[in-house]
Amino acid sequence: MTVVAITGATGTIGAAVCRALVGRGDKVVALSRNAERSQAVLGNEVTTFGWPEPTSTPPPAQALAGADAVIHLLGEPIAQRWTESARQRIRDSRVLSTRMLVAALRALPDNERPAVLVSQSATGYYGPCDDRPLDEQAPAGTDFLAQVVTDWENEALAAADLTRVVSARTGVVLSPSGGALAKMLPPFKLGIGGPVAGGRQYVSWIHLDDEAAALLFCVDHADAQGPVNLTAPNPVDNAELSRALGRALHRPAVLPVPGFALGLLYGEMGKIVTTGQRVLPHRLLELGFEFRQPAIEPALRAVLS
Repeated sequence: MTVVAITGATGTIGAAVCRALVGRGDKVVALSRNAERSQAVLGNEVTTFGWPEPTSTPPPAQALAGADAVIHLLGEPIAQRWTESARQRIRDSRVLSTRMLVAALRALPDNERPAVLVSQSATGYYGPCDDRPLDEQAPAGTDFLAQVVTDWENEALAAADLTRVVSARTGVVLSPSGGALAKMLPPFKLGIGGPVAGGRQYVSWIHLDDEAAALLFCVDHADAQGPVNLTAPNPVDNAELSRALGRALHRPAVLPVPGFALGLLYGEMGKIVTTGQRVLPHRLLELGFEFRQPAIEPALRAVLS
């Protein structure tokens, strides 16, 4: 039995990871701002500890001591208008919480320290790109989100002298209960969905089940280290994503959404939809990970079922 401590356990990804770990017989320890509320959400099979101020105080040592692994998933949602205060929350929730977590790991005795830290990251690391395939060796971008992700990863890598560190660069997670797909569904269900800003920008996506499985794969495999792209092996452009979603919903997907409309709605944040990256999971495939949902249309049908 593996003991895994998780931050962000009640989020879309975190809850899926908890279910996967419990399902295979592992012990899950969740760190949460509100331990009682998280316990109610996650159930009695998960042990919860409070971490009310993750950007300014380390998590409780007893939640980490003796764990085999830590999966760090904390982060303010990206999909919001990037006001100055939102930018600060987006950055601090990732960078400072990771700094506090690493400080707690450093304070543990060697024999009680987890053997691996799998720290959430994002394909936003690469910044807006054209259709060039990007593996883990591609350079970082220079926009706001790329800078946040770079700083985020650097905080996790500060633990490299203590434990094995994986930076899990996650793409667009397909889930019916949150994230990008949940925002796309209403107009598509009404038959008024379609490609955004011309539709030629790539979307590096991953099914929620594969996201959870890949995170566990990184925990289990000692050769997983450094940056690992968590994206399906077949990224698609926005136009193909729209067509596949329309077919899965049995709705037309022909009404284009102009880029300026997203700019009016989301401001600068809209750029992450009107631009994209063609990210490939080179390291996962090299290590032998097998995707359950490698193709977009079956993945969408599975999510929507």
